[in-house]
Amino acid sequence: MIFPIASAPYTHNNSNTSYIMILVIIAMIPGIAMQYYFFGFGTLIQILIATSIALSTEAVMLKARNYPIIQTLKDNSALLTAIILGTSVPALSPWWITTIGTMFAIIIAKQIYGGLGHNPFNPAMVGYVVLLISFPVQMTNWLPIYNTQNCTPSMIDTLQIILCNHIDLKSIPSTLHPNVDGITQATPLDYFKTSLHEGLAVNKIFTNPMYRYYLTNTSCWQWINLGFLIGGIFLLITHTIRWHIPVGFLVSLTLFSSIGWLYAPSALLPPTLHLLSGATMLGAFFIATDPITASTTNNGRLTYAIVIGLLTWLIRSYGGYPDGVAFGVLFANICVPLIDHYTQPRVYGHTKKRIL
Repeated sequence: MIFPIASAPYTHNNSNTSYIMILVIIAMIPGIAMQYYFFGFGTLIQILIATSIALSTEAVMLKARNYPIIQTLKDNSALLTAIILGTSVPALSPWWITTIGTMFAIIIAKQIYGGLGHNPFNPAMVGYVVLLISFPVQMTNWLPIYNTQNCTPSMIDTLQIILCNHIDLKSIPSTLHPNVDGITQATPLDYFKTSLHEGLAVNKIFTNPMYRYYLTNTSCWQWINLGFLIGGIFLLITHTIRWHIPVGFLVSLTLFSSIGWLYAPSALLPPTLHLLSGATMLGAFFIATDPITASTTNNGRLTYAIVIGLLTWLIRSYGGYPDGVAFGVLFANICVPLIDHYTQPRVYGHTKKRIL
């Protein structure tokens, strides 16, 4: 009998990159469905634009690098990057916003470093941060979160807004202005931070109709985060991701926000709003858990997640941007080599040298 010679590991779970990416995309469906329900066709159109740009841009880069195009695209990494970025941008963003962010993510954050497995930063978050810094107005305006179903544009109107920056006034309520900003507004996190800068106390901010609606069970941002939470639980059940990063991120964010809220309840958000607003659940289960850019040791994953949780809370509370998940992830990506170095598990059989 001839035994094949192979190197360890000797077991295989029949998983590959393409299969894992597909599972993550499937897990995003509940959150994307919630965004579609509250924000209309814009979310789906942004995902389609990002997907087409990501695949075509990656194909061009692979051709320039003499890499196999079809075989490489089948790993679905560019597809997942596009879906995350398309989900992150506001539903009625102009088409060129999504195009610029996606091209930057694929070319600069991924292919310039050598492609999948070599990029030190999360490509989707690099593209998102570039857009957020370059176009803050377009990137912080969403459809209103209350009475959304009464003023969501139709598919034709959405296409006109995204592709031509044009709105059919007959299909838009007369109470809204005839421009894109007229049917969009800041997210609750952005509104909260702007109100604080204007000198309003938290208790006065919460009396605003938008926040009174936001604190009810019908808040769209709560449902969107719960949708991504359901998808994250699916990833944990299927062992697509490990629990260390999402649990570490959510626990640390809850801890820091609770301490801050108890210390300054008139100036800082309570932990419940931190957990169910912005990109909290999307970041915890789908962004921070990127196996290429996250820490690789168990203790390192917890440390990595705590760093993201702390930075997210600090930026939301004291920074100039409404949400800090993307910035926290990118900063933690920088720290991954250092974190992995100091959290390496001890080699079996290793003993410390006794100093006489």
